[in-house]
Amino acid sequence: MKGLFVTFEGIDGCGKSTQVDAARRGLEQKGIACTVTREPGGAAISEQVREILLSPGHHEMCNACEVLLYLAARAQHVHEKIAPALDKGAVVLCDRFMDATFAYQSFGRGIPLDLLFTMNDFATGGIAPALTFVFDVDVETAFGRLAKAKKTPDRLEQSGREFYEKVRRGYRALASRFSRRIVVLDGAAPAEELSARVLANIMQRLPGKQ
Repeated sequence: MKGLFVTFEGIDGCGKSTQVDAARRGLEQKGIACTVTREPGGAAISEQVREILLSPGHHEMCNACEVLLYLAARAQHVHEKIAPALDKGAVVLCDRFMDATFAYQSFGRGIPLDLLFTMNDFATGGIAPALTFVFDVDVETAFGRLAKAKKTPDRLEQSGREFYEKVRRGYRALASRFSRRIVVLDGAAPAEELSARVLANIMQRLPGKQ
């Protein structure tokens, strides 16, 4: 792929979506083409799957159904949006991707990690981010931010503190395992400071900069 695939991760309320938007603005100011997208979603079919996954009314959804829906949405997303953008040389900024599946569905739900690696490779055709940011915040801070947002919690956000503690530990474990790709940042740091560090890391990874 000619472009650069960058993903933004962390538990709900970590501030990653704010940083995606800041990175987009920073790149555009430098005249660098970028595509911004999200998961689950990013393509018409994938957005419909997102509605099913996150609907607060779908409490009966089993773990196997959940992970298969995430991966189905990802397969379409990669095929329709991410792969074509990378092939054109764009920087792709994605709000969540495969590490969310590993953190939430393996560390959070208990699905074997190696199984998820294999399933994810099938769904993505082997496409993976070159750079991932994990914005690490404690669960108390994250829940406080979500409460201030005053929106109805989605199905995942209703999973409780113990679940989110597991997910946070999962992200940290993934960062240790894939330290060359994953950059862990303090999600409680000032937004402007985080944005500067994110942009600097992206600029260093641009094709031709290595």
